[in-house]
Amino acid sequence: MPAHLVYGVVRLPLWGYAALTFALIQLMFLGVTLYLHRDQAHGGLILHPPLRHFFRFWLWFCSGTVTRQWVAVHRRHHAFADEPGDPHSPVLFGIRRVLLEGYELYVAAARDPQILANYGRGTPDDWLERNLYSRFPKLGISMFIVLQLAMFGVPAICMLAIQLAAQPFFAAGVINGLGHHLGYRSFEVPNAATNIVPWGVLIAGEELHNNHHAFASSPKFSVQRWEIDVGWLFICVFRTLGLASVRRLAPTSNLMPDRSSLGADTVRALFAQRMHVLRDYRRRVIRPVLRELIRGQSAAGLSRGAPQLLARHPRLLDEQAREELRQLLDRYEVLRAVIDFRDRLQQIWDEASASQARALERLKRLCTEAEGSGILALRKFARRLPTYVPAGSVCEPRPIDPSSGADAM
Repeated sequence: MPAHLVYGVVRLPLWGYAALTFALIQLMFLGVTLYLHRDQAHGGLILHPPLRHFFRFWLWFCSGTVTRQWVAVHRRHHAFADEPGDPHSPVLFGIRRVLLEGYELYVAAARDPQILANYGRGTPDDWLERNLYSRFPKLGISMFIVLQLAMFGVPAICMLAIQLAAQPFFAAGVINGLGHHLGYRSFEVPNAATNIVPWGVLIAGEELHNNHHAFASSPKFSVQRWEIDVGWLFICVFRTLGLASVRRLAPTSNLMPDRSSLGADTVRALFAQRMHVLRDYRRRVIRPVLRELIRGQSAAGLSRGAPQLLARHPRLLDEQAREELRQLLDRYEVLRAVIDFRDRLQQIWDEASASQARALERLKRLCTEAEGSGILALRKFARRLPTYVPAGSVCEPRPIDPSSGADAM
């Protein structure tokens, strides 16, 4: 048999086929994370029109992805994260099904005209979209398969098998499945989203799923210093080349250590930085109080799951967990005081937009009560609250409006 029929037009060494396959998969994931996710779905990133259209074409060509469908399904996921209505939550469908059949769940949602109408607004609707990309979604991927077979012959069969399985497995399975099942949580968002590492080398930063749900509109997914967002690295390159611009970034924790008085700007700062404040509360109050209980041998009935029960967002606790939490708080007065402070602080944030004066008065009263609680960790945290200041007060970048964070599309 002639060699060109076996190896196609281009013959590569084994490592060459592997490297090209990996590069094509990474290009596809860059299109997903930069164009579909950060640009189209959330709008925190604005790609230059030629770059935007390149990714739109490439995703249609190599995977048959239609922009409006992907964006609509993803926005629906944020609107109903891990609740009835979420198209692909492992909490609802089970981790096994989402991991192995995540693509089927995506397709079912993408074919729902109501989801497309409600959540697909603002996506491209030009002549190419109407007459080519959306009208013939399988044409591109068919051309992609034929082209690879012609170029690489028999080796292309293995290459295509890996490439065509990559997006359904990693995007629909790993991110939507494992990203709501296991890993670590930097922020207690009202859904089960987690950060999973070390998948960042393979899925362009999408593994930082908990961070993304905390600050959905931010195109930078890394928050902690040791986290690596490969997609953000490419954004920085494209910004330097004038091919991308960033509309908003996640708020940072802005502190002015010498400040000791509460003011209206404190309320605004705490509201804007509330995800960071809650994380600090978990580290500086809940954990130390638990350790003190254990050291004092006062926690004979303290279960191993107590730290998670105390830190977990209330919406994520089932009835059994809620009952265990109630018993725990009834048994330990110090834990009841700690959780009561956190809940009342969050209530102040909920009312801050209606009346900042009232919110400030309640915050002062709460801090006064913390001073008289006799709980050292709580007293220290209450004294730390005035040090939170609005963005710009300590030469930090202007943060996004956090109302577009955990509950944003």
